[in-house]
Amino acid sequence: MTPIDWADFFEFMSTGFLLLVMLVGLFGLIIPIFPGGVVIWVAALIYGIVAGFGVAGWIIFAVLTLLMIAIGLADNVLMGAKALEKGASWYGIALALVAGLVGTFLLPPIGGLIAAPLMLLLVEYFRHSDIQEAWLVTKGLLVGWGWSFVVRFGLGVVMIVLWGIWVWANGRA
Repeated sequence: MTPIDWADFFEFMSTGFLLLVMLVGLFGLIIPIFPGGVVIWVAALIYGIVAGFGVAGWIIFAVLTLLMIAIGLADNVLMGAKALEKGASWYGIALALVAGLVGTFLLPPIGGLIAAPLMLLLVEYFRHSDIQEAWLVTKGLLVGWGWSFVVRFGLGVVMIVLWGIWVWANGRA
């Protein structure tokens, strides 16, 4: 029976904990307001600080930073673009965003998911006096929301895989 190398054990456990944090960030991307990309990025940053960056680490971390920014932009760009494509007004989108934020804080985690499209539907109904037109615009927002989730979740998976390559390259875990 060989003795336990406590340094290797703690290194393995800390890497496992960071993976768990990254998975929380990944599944947090389901909720549009949750900064899951930032959570994954911060876990990678902590790994880099603790385990060392090295050349490969700096390159991967730079890519992770760009992916985190892309995740942050995906919501706003895709949701807003699809709604605008269907005829939404800028103030309707802005009010939907505010309603989404308020709804998320009042009824986490689903309050924002309900409040944002409902607000856009109401704004566009009052704007057009036509529920069909308002619903068409709201469906555009919802389609954009769906696509933004797919993009954010996919980029989150890519971030975790890149981090895994970094861990492997460092000979960790």
